[in-house]
Amino acid sequence: MDGTEVRADSRLLTQLPQRLHHHAYVVRDQEINRKFFEDVLGLPLVATWCERAYNGTVKREVEYCHTFYGLGDGGALAFFQFADADVYESAKAVFPQNAAFWHIALKVDRATLDDIARRLDDAKIARRMIDHGYCASLYTESPDGLRVEFTVDPPDVDRINAMRLADAHQELTRWLAGDHHINNTDRH
Repeated sequence: MDGTEVRADSRLLTQLPQRLHHHAYVVRDQEINRKFFEDVLGLPLVATWCERAYNGTVKREVEYCHTFYGLGDGGALAFFQFADADVYESAKAVFPQNAAFWHIALKVDRATLDDIARRLDDAKIARRMIDHGYCASLYTESPDGLRVEFTVDPPDVDRINAMRLADAHQELTRWLAGDHHINNTDRH
C-alpha cells in the first residue's frame, strides 16, 4: 500500500489527496519570515502573490502579500502579510495555553535533518530533538510562532506502518473506551 489507496469503505475517498498543496499562516513581516525559511532553513521562495480581496471579518477590501516556500513534492508553506496592522491582529494565530502540540511536520532524510540542525545552530535559533521510535524529529519555531517539525523515518518504517495500519481502529476503540496504556514501546 503506497498510502494513496484506502481500505474498502463507502464512507472514505477512493483516492486520497495527492499531497499537501500548501499550509497557510499569517506573519507580521514577510522579510523576517523569508530570512528564517529561506536563509536559515534553506526552503526556496517559489512564488509571491500581491493581492486585494474583500474580507468579511473587517468588512472591507484588504491588501496582502502571499508567499510560498517550496517543498520537494511540489507542496509549499505559505504565508500572508497584510498591509494593515488591524487585519494582522484579527488574523494572526492565537495559540492555546498549551500550544506544544500545534505544529506542522515535514518529512526529510537524515542528511537534510542534520543540515537543518546545523543551520539553526549557526543562526543561534533554538531547536530540540525527540526520538519517537516511529520517527526522529527536530522541532523549531518561526519568528511568528509557527512550530515546524522535520522528521526522519527509521530504517524499519514499512514494518512500523504496517503494524499500525493493521490495528489502527482497534487501538482507537481501546483508547476511547478508557484503556489508556501506551502502545509505542519504541519511544526513546
